[in-house]
Amino acid sequence: MKKIRLAFPVLVLSLLAAGAGPASADTLRKLADSGRIAMGVRDSGAPLSYALGAGRYTGYHVELCERVIAGLREAQRLPALAIDYQPVTSSNRIPLVRNGTVDLECGTTTNNAARQKEVAFALTTYVTEVRLAVAAKSGIASIAQLQGKTVVVTSGSSAVKTARLHRKAAGVEFQEVYGKDTGDSFLMLQTGRADAWIDDDNILAGNIASARTPGDFRVAGETFAVEPIAIMLRRDDPAFKAAVDAQLRRLMADGELAKLYDKWFVQPIPPRNAALNLPMSAALRQAIAAPNDNPSEAYQAR
Repeated sequence: MKKIRLAFPVLVLSLLAAGAGPASADTLRKLADSGRIAMGVRDSGAPLSYALGAGRYTGYHVELCERVIAGLREAQRLPALAIDYQPVTSSNRIPLVRNGTVDLECGTTTNNAARQKEVAFALTTYVTEVRLAVAAKSGIASIAQLQGKTVVVTSGSSAVKTARLHRKAAGVEFQEVYGKDTGDSFLMLQTGRADAWIDDDNILAGNIASARTPGDFRVAGETFAVEPIAIMLRRDDPAFKAAVDAQLRRLMADGELAKLYDKWFVQPIPPRNAALNLPMSAALRQAIAAPNDNPSEAYQAR
């Protein structure tokens, strides 16, 4: 858990990102010259990446990236490399990586073929299932029960496409509304402005666990998609990707990644000391045993 250091206000960064093009692809030289690395983090992406308040960020991917960076300090002989924690959203994370504002995006991003045209992904470090979050008393247990309901998805997330595909396949009609980030999406569910929220199971469970009354909500319904989640970095910089992947392979091989998984997905986590109780899936165990950066399309084809 670290305090964030910001070079510019978030609003300014978002505006700059909107029209930004790709940054020059020599991240390792940039790190050596500046002595700093910018880590993209999320405000409400528990348990992968989330804010605790007072400028502190934590989570599975945050801690994993901190260990990757510690390894880079040693491997690249950059002992003074400092971390700047840069909050990102589903909408601006890709532009901020592409324009060089963020060096490693350590949030909740799905690796898919469309995004690979703009950015690169490190080795898969989590595999999520896209499902529903609903009020515990709603009685909703599947997408078929969403006829005439209001469903929230987070702008810029892969859940937007998933929701539309499964709405069509199930032959149901529901109103689709958008949260500006995952925290906003959960707020819509909490306040009754949405009857269900479609997103990654870890995000749903993480937000529910952090709620004041977690028993009021539950993860429900069928699995709509299985998606690999990975650290995002700039495209066309194979040297930096290789350096990051090497650190991830080390953490996978020595069991540290598995220990981090247990810490964040099975054991109680801050701020409310609630446990998600999400044991490691067979898909993630396979990704650790045979490290890869396959996009989500490869998982849907299985």
